[in-house]
Amino acid sequence: MAEILLFHHALGQTPGFLAFADEIRQTGHVVHTPDLYRGQSFTTLEEGIFYAREAGFGEILEAGVRAADQLPHSLVYAGFSLGAMPAQKLAQTRPGARGALLLHACLPVSEFGDSWPVEVPVQVHAMDADPFFEEDQEAANALVKSAAQAELFLYAGNQHLFTDRSLPAYNADASALLMQRVLAFLEQS
Repeated sequence: MAEILLFHHALGQTPGFLAFADEIRQTGHVVHTPDLYRGQSFTTLEEGIFYAREAGFGEILEAGVRAADQLPHSLVYAGFSLGAMPAQKLAQTRPGARGALLLHACLPVSEFGDSWPVEVPVQVHAMDADPFFEEDQEAANALVKSAAQAELFLYAGNQHLFTDRSLPAYNADASALLMQRVLAFLEQS
């Protein structure tokens, strides 16, 4: 079974985010869900992004890195949207990473190094018409093209946080397929 460090999106630790983590736990995996917002949660992306901007994206990124300090090195790093930022950094820079799951976002590999680590498998998941993912699409395509073990899964639709069942953007069918792919990835990590 895998041990996962899962980072929340810009709305904070919503019930849907926590339910996603619980669904993975029910299959026997260990999932850590640090709160990068120190108890804050929001109802709109605009509010959450404003909070992240005020707190400082760099500070949120470093809070994610600090969350890993208390855990073993052999982790799968995963993140929803904003949370993909610390997940990707840790997967690229922390020795021992067993994999990365970047949900709803992907940064250019150059943000955290020269290349993606050969030994670290990665999956990127997003909706094909998500306006928030549009700017990340190029980075995701480049990652898949350059990394030894990388997959990009695009789902039909235009919702950003379609895996969070507590939000109006939730898409049950796409989320179920994503979970199936995530669990298969974790079985091999």
